Amino acid sequence: MAEARTAGDVSAARERLAQAQAGLLAALVADGPVPDGFDAERLAVQRRALIGKRADVVAKVAPELPEILGEKAFRSAFVTYARGRPMAGGYRRDALDFARHLLTEGGMPDRRTRRKVRRWWLERSGPAPLPQGRLRRLLHLLRAG
Repeated sequence: MAEARTAGDVSAARERLAQAQAGLLAALVADGPVPDGFDAERLAVQRRALIGKRADVVAKVAPELPEILGEKAFRSAFVTYARGRPMAGGYRRDALDFARHLLTEGGMPDRRTRRKVRRWWLERSGPAPLPQGRLRRLLHLLRAG
C-alpha cells in the first residue's frame, strides 16, 4: 500500500512540476503570465535576453535581413515580431516567418526595402531555389506576382 501511495505521490509531483515548467516557459517565450513565486522583473529581463539571443542567431542565419533593414531597424522589428511568438521549426524557419511578418504586417520604411525583403523571402520560401540567371529569375518573380 505504501508503494502505491508513493508512486501516486511521485506522479502527482511530476505533474505539478510539468505544469510549473510549462508556465515558466510560456512566460519566457510566449508572453504568458508570470507564474506564482517568480519575480516579474527578472523574468522580463530574461525574456528580453532570450529574444536578443534569438535575433542574433537569425541575423547569422539570414545576414541579408539586417543588411536590407539596417541593424537597428532589424533588431527593433524582430523584437516586435518575436514578442508573443515562440520559435517553431528552427532559426531558418524563424527568419522566413519574420520576413513574411514584415511583408504582411508592414512596418518597412519604403517600397525599395519592401521589394528587397519580398525578393529575399521568395528566393528562400519556395520548394526549390529560384531559377538562375537574371532573365529567368525576373520571369519567375513576375509570375509569382
